[in-house]
Amino acid sequence: MPTFLDHTNRARAMWLTCLASAFRTCLACTIVALTTLYGPQSLQSQVVFPAFSYVTVLLIVPDATLGHTIYGCWLGLYATAQTIGPAVLSLWLIGPARLSTSTTALAVGLAAFVVALPEFTHFVTKRIALGQIVIMYVIAYINVGHTDAIMHPVHVATSTGIGVLACVLALLIPFPRLASREVKQNAELLAENASERLKIFVEAFCAEDRTSALASLSQANSLASTATMLFQTIENHQESMKWERVPLKLFSRCSYVNPEDRLQGLETPLRGMEMALTCIPSFPVKVVNGELSKDALLRLVEQHVSLNLSTPRDSITVPESKAENVSFLQTLQIIPQIHQDLPPIFFLFCINLLPGKLLSRSKTVHEKILVHQNEGATNSSKQNGLNFKIWSNLSTKLSSKRLMSAFKCSLSLGLAVFFGLMYSKDDGYWAGLPVAISFASTREATFKVSNVKVQGTVLGTVYGVLGWFLFQRFLSMRLLSLIPWFIFTNFLQRSRMYGQAGGISAVIGAVLVLGRTNFGPPSEFAIARITETFIGLSSSIIVNLILQPTRASALAKVQLSRTLGTLQECINSVSLQSGRANLEDNQKRLKMHTEELGQLIGEAEGEPNFWFLPFHSACYGKLLRSFSRMMDLLVLSAHAVGILEETSQTLEASWKEIVHTLECDLEHFKKMVGSLMTCFEEITLIKSIAVLDQKSNISPDPELGKFRTPNIFRACSSEMDKIMSSYLRHSEEVVDKIDAKSEELKSQMVLCLSGLGFCISSLIRETREIEEGIKELVQWENPSSHINLYEISCKLHDNQK
Repeated sequence: MPTFLDHTNRARAMWLTCLASAFRTCLACTIVALTTLYGPQSLQSQVVFPAFSYVTVLLIVPDATLGHTIYGCWLGLYATAQTIGPAVLSLWLIGPARLSTSTTALAVGLAAFVVALPEFTHFVTKRIALGQIVIMYVIAYINVGHTDAIMHPVHVATSTGIGVLACVLALLIPFPRLASREVKQNAELLAENASERLKIFVEAFCAEDRTSALASLSQANSLASTATMLFQTIENHQESMKWERVPLKLFSRCSYVNPEDRLQGLETPLRGMEMALTCIPSFPVKVVNGELSKDALLRLVEQHVSLNLSTPRDSITVPESKAENVSFLQTLQIIPQIHQDLPPIFFLFCINLLPGKLLSRSKTVHEKILVHQNEGATNSSKQNGLNFKIWSNLSTKLSSKRLMSAFKCSLSLGLAVFFGLMYSKDDGYWAGLPVAISFASTREATFKVSNVKVQGTVLGTVYGVLGWFLFQRFLSMRLLSLIPWFIFTNFLQRSRMYGQAGGISAVIGAVLVLGRTNFGPPSEFAIARITETFIGLSSSIIVNLILQPTRASALAKVQLSRTLGTLQECINSVSLQSGRANLEDNQKRLKMHTEELGQLIGEAEGEPNFWFLPFHSACYGKLLRSFSRMMDLLVLSAHAVGILEETSQTLEASWKEIVHTLECDLEHFKKMVGSLMTCFEEITLIKSIAVLDQKSNISPDPELGKFRTPNIFRACSSEMDKIMSSYLRHSEEVVDKIDAKSEELKSQMVLCLSGLGFCISSLIRETREIEEGIKELVQWENPSSHINLYEISCKLHDNQK
């Protein structure tokens, strides 16, 4: 039943969001239409490019909040200031009458290069600025004898300003849509979601059989997908909240605290509980030397973990009932001797992280990191001075990567304008405008995005022509006919098939037909615009193919190798003696590389195969899921190490001496897993097994087997079992060294050492999953070869000698 209600609530929320977004968008477009069609004549004479006013609205308003709109206004003003001055100067020097097709395309390309070059300029600013450049230069060439070098750019700026003003008014009527309110509502839903998942996990943990436990886990997975969407929504509103702080402080004493950080701390323990449940060998669960009671466990969850946001905002926990905690968890005094008994204790370890210890510790560490970074930045600035900072910024902006990105944008826009004007001088700007307003600062699936843009343009334009045919004489009806289209395109923007690029193209296509007058027969306009859009996007595709020849599938393979290398560094950072500092730094790098790998996988899935080998997305997806699970395990390992590190301060004996034997076990574990990761990293960079076989001249050694190098792939299975047995035995010795009178301290040591042991065994298991994924990937790329990773590794080492 909760799952059904969750789907119902999700559908209802989706409908409400789309209706609200459609209302704001329609209202903003209506304001532009009324201003440009029925406004004072003096204003109409200044707003001579209403099409760009609509474009500005559609770049800012969809799914916008008040803070986002205020930010969008600033971006629009910045874009206008960035383009108007140079345009006035260049048009005054060149003279509009001297413009030709070639010089216009050249001027657009040069101006686009200057706009696209800075790295830290927001992509919305660049899109608005590039659109203004196309309008200013191409329209100046079209209206050769009627263009004023000064007033023409001013008219473009006024048209942009009308669009920005319409956005602000639409977000204020009838009441402002605040990002802080959206975050608060989603945080409440997220808290309820996490609370429900926690109860389901407890029910699964206390289940009498595996069937009931698996049914509960399936129900929790559905809730987890909803939680991911809620987190994404909260994250999307972070920038908007910053821009709402000043207005809220001026007009209201209310302020909202961003709950993302404290709610984010709940996700990792919940995912850890899920991993523990999937690894429990049999049900009902039995905890070694622990008195497991479902009622006691439920009381622990209810009393120590309050996920209701009605609690004080600086905490999401209620006061702890230590007596209940002691009576339940302090029965854990012995380390299990076999790793199959670790999952139940790891489940309790994750629950013990929830009451506030994890959250407060994570916040403290996060603040320390920020303070350290700020102090480092301040000291660096003081030492090096302002001149060094300016030079550093300039060198960053002028890097080869930025130069190539700016050149690609410049060439795409210049060619689009050139061929668009060659095809039709009067409608040439429609070839450059789609390229300008779809500028992307990062890589994207070129063919897929261009395809959905063309499809969206066709859909929107055809809808606009039909609406014009039905309501040709009634402007109000034409504007009302846009409402269902806005709703439909909001769903399109959230779909996998079209996404944001296709949805926005569909909106613009309809609005430009239904929101204008005196541009000739709509059917002719539709055909001209579709053709020009095709010309512009084709130019962009050709430039991307020439200047961006490396396919995303090839980059994904390289990024896979980098991620494996970073994962090895993270595993090497797990240490009881060194603490958690290095591990946390490497975790951030691993997260960054994993996210980049996910982006490249998504781009590669949208690429056409042509004559290339199809992209094995299923295999990459398995590897990506393994990386994600290993990241969670490493985070939980860091928390276990951090708690042990804090606990060690209360001990009289030297902590390094106490855990020396455990550290040796960890070093052995890191050596074995690290060797595998190094092999995986090298193997993923191989282009062809056949070429490797030709270069290799390994001779067999009868004493060691077929090859001289020991088989770490075969040895790891038995060695890892020995490592886990040794670790558990030495953990028991460490616990025995704790004062017997301190039962609470002893139980905490048992929880943390057992939790770390489970993370180690799970990392070993995920390493095996990665091995299978690498083998499948290499076999996919070399279908005619027999794949043996050990043999490949030996041949690689032989060639490197």
